[in-house]
Amino acid sequence: MSISNVGILGVPLGFGAGQTGSELGVNAMRLTRFRGLSLAEHIRNLGIEVNDHGDATIVQPDSSDGGGHPKHLAEMLASSENIIAKLNDILDAGEFPIILGGDHAIAIPTFSAIANHYKQQGTEIGLIWFDAHADINTPETSPSGNIHGMPLATILGHGNDELVNMCGYSPKLNPKYIAHLGARDIDPGERANIERLGLRPNFFTMSDIDKRGMAACVQDAIDIASQAPGGYAVTFDVDGIDPRFAPGSGTLVRGGATYREAHLTLEMIAAHGGMRSFEIVEVNPLLDQSNITVELACELILSALGKTIL
Repeated sequence: MSISNVGILGVPLGFGAGQTGSELGVNAMRLTRFRGLSLAEHIRNLGIEVNDHGDATIVQPDSSDGGGHPKHLAEMLASSENIIAKLNDILDAGEFPIILGGDHAIAIPTFSAIANHYKQQGTEIGLIWFDAHADINTPETSPSGNIHGMPLATILGHGNDELVNMCGYSPKLNPKYIAHLGARDIDPGERANIERLGLRPNFFTMSDIDKRGMAACVQDAIDIASQAPGGYAVTFDVDGIDPRFAPGSGTLVRGGATYREAHLTLEMIAAHGGMRSFEIVEVNPLLDQSNITVELACELILSALGKTIL
């Protein structure tokens, strides 16, 4: 399925993370001009129609301490209702969702909405998750209680009941259709969860990429996710890229993918086809240097939509 019409949705939720600023990444990506054009103008130059649906309404916490474990649960649940409603509008209109985050906690409602949309059509979708972190903590294993470390566990059906059962069912994702690329910073509890769930073959760590090369690992990830009969979603955390190329993120870890490896990943995914949505998260303009992370995030969206060098 070629992409002819995209719906952009901003999800400026930042309280799922331990550091503020990712909520500002939405408008930074939307409004920045690189090579003389905005993101929407660049997308239109690919021959794709663009409809910007604005931002989902985020219910902000009353205090910064978070309360409870996970933190800010009530605000996360209320915000998720708004996120799901906006995404449903995009999906019902037959548009391809481009989701601008926000921290990675947004993947709980965004993937829930997308998975439920395809479930209503009698099928299920896979997921490619690009990230330095596993994001597979539960409230029991999380050292911090920050929800942005829990989304993958949640959509697989593990964690807080209210989050897990969003859209009225669980799990949202069959574990045989998940492929995770780029992990290099995994908590002990996450390591135990990965082993317990038998997910090690679905994780392509930076060590695997070092040994085999990015292209081979990306191809394996595509092969896993595209086994899902309805195609697959992609969620892309910019901290999966090495801080030399993407310093504007809140949980930086050295030794990530290079600028070209990040583009190669999305160029291969676009060339294969079958992607049903694209999400990019954890862009923090407060931590950026000369806007290079914001501009890179926009460039990566274009690669995901099929832009190539020639």
